[in-house]
Amino acid sequence: MTARSERRRRYGVHRDAAARGPVGRESLALARMHSEVRTEPRPAAVSLSRLAAATPHEEAAWLARNAIDSLPAGALEGKLADGRPLRVKLGIDPTAPDIHLGFTVVLQKLREFQDLGHIVVLIIGDYTARVGDPSGRSSTRPVLTAAEIDANARTFQEQARTVLDSERLEVRFNSEWLDMTMEELFRLARIPTVAQLLERDDFAKRMASHTPISVLELLYPLLQGYDSVATRADVELGGTDQKFNLLLGRDIQRAYGVPEQAVLTMPLLTGTDGERKMGKSFGNYIGVTEPPDEIYGKTLSIPDKSLEPWYRLLLGSEPPSELGPRDAKRALARALVARFHGQAAADAAEAEFDRVHIQRRAPEEMPTVTWPADRPEVHLPALLAHAFGISNSQARRTLAQGGVKLDGEPVGNGVLDLPAVAVDGKVLQLGKRRFARVQVAPHVG
Repeated sequence: MTARSERRRRYGVHRDAAARGPVGRESLALARMHSEVRTEPRPAAVSLSRLAAATPHEEAAWLARNAIDSLPAGALEGKLADGRPLRVKLGIDPTAPDIHLGFTVVLQKLREFQDLGHIVVLIIGDYTARVGDPSGRSSTRPVLTAAEIDANARTFQEQARTVLDSERLEVRFNSEWLDMTMEELFRLARIPTVAQLLERDDFAKRMASHTPISVLELLYPLLQGYDSVATRADVELGGTDQKFNLLLGRDIQRAYGVPEQAVLTMPLLTGTDGERKMGKSFGNYIGVTEPPDEIYGKTLSIPDKSLEPWYRLLLGSEPPSELGPRDAKRALARALVARFHGQAAADAAEAEFDRVHIQRRAPEEMPTVTWPADRPEVHLPALLAHAFGISNSQARRTLAQGGVKLDGEPVGNGVLDLPAVAVDGKVLQLGKRRFARVQVAPHVG
């Protein structure tokens, strides 16, 4: 039995060109943010458990049910009607070492494709990371070293596999094909016009504010589009801020004689501040490998208005109607910790949070920070930097803001030095969730 026949047997997929109708050739024209027609998410036609007998139309509707855009109209259904495992692409630039909750939104969608028998092509942008994706940026991204990119790439793969099925996962590095000759680069650069590239919302804003845009940044969407050529992507996923790049990928595939991909854009998860999209550069993210206590505590810090989108995007449900905002956040925090660390860790994180923040007691476990006994005074900025890995200037700011406590008592504003005997054995607290026990010792390891 062929792979196509096997997939038809398992999922009830059949080719019906007449039923699906013609698929449009929309591309960059759809990316004009003020003139396009938005494709609204469609309701689920069937549940995952019933998709064994689903038609391509029902399967496409289920996959696109919580997407913002499914473009062009009918393209995903047409791809599914081919009756073969699709190549579903996601590109990630390893510009940071951790995957955060916002990134899991698109990973969960990729897993749904895998559960239906499709292949996920995860592209590690070790080459494009040298350029820096300008999507949603008001300035040029800093350049990472090759060593930083390689280290981040390894971490990304490990963490992505906590969501994705390794059996239906193909990992590629775009340095395999983007280290091209000048002749090949010139061919690629001829496809779009500068005017088309500058229609991007973020580029247009930077032009209006006279903020510099590098030539490398203009090349980034072309390089991402060429990834789709090299991997022969059938479908590409991304956040709503990636819409221009994904549609340009269709133009580039067409120019190279490759069948054009369908595009799904997923909602962007706002960060813990409730305002901007979650991202490490904004300091409003929760990493999937963070300790259970951190995931739990940060989740409880989100504003009430974020509850509905967080439940919908991360848990696939609405907040429990019988719970108020506080208890709904606690239920959300438990669920997220359990997903990445297990139920026992979720229960322990909740108990520890209650112990520290409700009962006002010190954590049961905390690291120990030592201070040399031959120095009679403790310089608090240096102690904080040593204990929590922050800079001396950040430590001074936190002290000035009243964010440091010793045994639960705030350190007075302007106090930078204390006698060593006054801190020995006490619990040093930075902010709401970081603790260390101070030990004045004869020898520091």
